[in-house]
Amino acid sequence: MTCKAGHPSRRMGEETCVEARRDVSESPLAWLARRKDKDGRPILSDAEFNAGEKLRADFWFAEMTPRVTANWSLLLASGGGRRGAPDHGPDMRDAVMAARERVRRALAAVGPDLAGVLIDVCCHLKGLEASEKSLGWPQRSGKVVLLIALRQLARHYGMVSATIANDSAPSRIRHWGADGYRPSIADDGDGEGR
Repeated sequence: MTCKAGHPSRRMGEETCVEARRDVSESPLAWLARRKDKDGRPILSDAEFNAGEKLRADFWFAEMTPRVTANWSLLLASGGGRRGAPDHGPDMRDAVMAARERVRRALAAVGPDLAGVLIDVCCHLKGLEASEKSLGWPQRSGKVVLLIALRQLARHYGMVSATIANDSAPSRIRHWGADGYRPSIADDGDGEGR
């Protein structure tokens, strides 16, 4: 059972709720967050970093990481033909399924083109160079794509508004038409609609 339903960074102890620890220094996002751009501003905003770490926490809690060893917990199952590890009751399974759904929704929100770099960098803790190579991208393109993906992820989580992160004014579509101009759907090539 988890302390807060669906909160992946907490675990239920015998009588107290203890915050699960994680080493953020192992995260490529933490490395990027410590770096500055040419103007001296942080490369990642707090919202982008937190969104990536939230995805990572949900991914790990949902047990979506590939297994590299045998699953010995099945041997520890207690009687009656019940399969599963001890201390993994229905509440734990529900929380794991909820975390999987949060990961699925987050990746769907950023789209399939950006989901790969988020999984590589945030969840599997691959470096940008390794991620670029595995995705077949040109060198030094991964940082730009990762920043776009993290901004989309932060928007999905509600950590930033739909406006451009560095601009306080909302973005709007601009056109050169005069007031009252209405483009037509069917255009016969001379600029006049039918």
